[in-house]
Amino acid sequence: MEKELQAVIEVLRNGGLILYPTDTVWGIGCDATNEQAVEKIYKLKRSEDKHSMLVLCRDADMVVRYVNKAPGIAFEVMEMSEKPLTLILEGAVGVAPNLIPEKGTLGVRVPNHEFCHQLLRKFGRPIVSTSANISGEPTPLKGLKDVSREIIDGVDYVVNPRFQGKPTGQPSAIMAFGPRGEVEIIRK
Repeated sequence: MEKELQAVIEVLRNGGLILYPTDTVWGIGCDATNEQAVEKIYKLKRSEDKHSMLVLCRDADMVVRYVNKAPGIAFEVMEMSEKPLTLILEGAVGVAPNLIPEKGTLGVRVPNHEFCHQLLRKFGRPIVSTSANISGEPTPLKGLKDVSREIIDGVDYVVNPRFQGKPTGQPSAIMAFGPRGEVEIIRK
C-alpha cells in the first residue's frame, strides 16, 4: 500500500486528479485546497454544482481545521452513524474558494476505509470526493468497472482496485447542521 499511497500523494501535490475507492463508491478526487485542481474536476464532470462535491477528512480534528462553525452535536451524530454520513457544516475555511457554495458551507465526511484513512493521514489535507461520473449520468455503484472511459481517461491516476475494500455501493447519507445545532436531513 505504501508505494500506491506515495504515487497518489505525488499526483495530488502536483494538482492532479485521482480516481479512487472510498467507503461508499469510487470517486474523483484532488487536493481540496487547490483551486485549479477543483476546477479540473468541474470540467471533467461537466458541472459547476458546488453542492455536489464534498471533502474527505481523516478525523474530527481535521474537519474543524476547515470548518469553523461545526456544532459538537454534528460529531456525535457522525460517530453514532452506522453508515457513511456526510455533514454539511457552515464556516468553510482553508479550502479552494470554488469548492464553497454561496452559503459558505462545506460537505465533509470521515471515511471508514483503510486506503482513504492512510491517504488522508499521509497527505495531511482534505481530499475532494465526488462520484466518478459525468453530471447527470448514473453513479458507478458496482466499482471501477462501472466508471466510464471518459472519467478514467480524464484523471491523472487510477488507484489499484485491490485497495477497494468493501464499499457500501451507495452514496452517503447527508445531514446539514446549523451553528447552533439545527439539523436537516438531506439524504437518508
